[in-house]
Amino acid sequence: MAKEDFYKVLGIDRKAKPEEIKKAYRRLARKYHPDVNPGDKSAEERFKLITEAHDVLSDPKKRSVYDRFGQYSDNLADAAARGAEPGGGSRGAPFDFTGFDWGNATPGGAGGAGNAGGSSSFRDIFADLFGGGGGAGAKAEREPPRPMPARGADIEMPLALSFAEAVTGMTTNITVNRSEQCSRCNGAGDTGGTPITCPTCKGAGQVQRAGGRMRFAQECPDCNGAGKRRPPCSLCHGKGVVPKTESVKVRIPAGVDTGSRVRIPGKGEGGRLGAPPGDLFIITNVGRHTHFTRKGDNIYVTIPVTVPEAALGAKIEVPTVEGKAQLRIPPGTQSGQKFRLRERGVPSLRNPQARGDQFVEVQVTFPKVISEETKELLKRYEQLNDENPRVAMGLE
Repeated sequence: MAKEDFYKVLGIDRKAKPEEIKKAYRRLARKYHPDVNPGDKSAEERFKLITEAHDVLSDPKKRSVYDRFGQYSDNLADAAARGAEPGGGSRGAPFDFTGFDWGNATPGGAGGAGNAGGSSSFRDIFADLFGGGGGAGAKAEREPPRPMPARGADIEMPLALSFAEAVTGMTTNITVNRSEQCSRCNGAGDTGGTPITCPTCKGAGQVQRAGGRMRFAQECPDCNGAGKRRPPCSLCHGKGVVPKTESVKVRIPAGVDTGSRVRIPGKGEGGRLGAPPGDLFIITNVGRHTHFTRKGDNIYVTIPVTVPEAALGAKIEVPTVEGKAQLRIPPGTQSGQKFRLRERGVPSLRNPQARGDQFVEVQVTFPKVISEETKELLKRYEQLNDENPRVAMGLE
């Protein structure tokens, strides 16, 4: 690229102020940008020269070297730093658009235009020109935003219960690691004072993120894109909340099941600037019972009975979740037959005045050892009752 006067390229005076340089570049870049002139090689070359001129003249150190030697390169900059005069050489490598990342507006070529000062100012102007929502430089000029009141986040904690505890309910104390609003800054995260350069984004207002092969910029989460922030509170270190370990009394209502959510208001993370804290949610996990099975609000249990009890009928004791209960077995009861005990199931969470039922399934059992006398009685019974229960199946 031919050697040209950078001041003439931008159409400005040699004593032009930084804002005049920026304004001139913005005007010319809008005119010659490749996106505005697709396929126009001369416009593209002109845009490269305009960008190189702006990169040098907008940087005080580079501009000083250029004003001294009439050109700029890293070698000249090194020579100027040593106080030496260069022995010659070209004006430095032209701006190289190879590898230029238009999404980040960060030059990646070998011409030196990809340095921090150049890329930051370029992103700023590029966003101003083509509606990028404001570049890093523009955001850095903003006053650091004041935080807004924000409700605290909710907390979820698991709690293991026995089968009986889930049915009858319980009260217990649990230890919760939560946070509360900082008493020193009242949740603001700072105590006022003169804004300082954000240490996270180094004043750029944006931070770089990588996603696979792509790199993209995001608004800095610590300064909200302003590039500056007020000194953080020394107690909460800018978070607006401080950690707290608290013993919380929890009442588990009767009828919870695995996956039930019990809400304890105000025991979540602390809010900011007077906003309320979040809530604590207890997620219950109910253990199994050795005899009972639960389906919804109903309870199921299997009870063994003897042959005489099933044949002649009887009153037997059966277990329930609240103790023992009497159940009448009618004569001729068959194995697998079910009986219902009303309102002996689980209390309803939706209606505390209602509860489910308990279903008892009878299982007829036979003695393991049969005496000779019993055998004779059974033979006598067979002679007196010659029914065949398999006749209905067409079997003899």
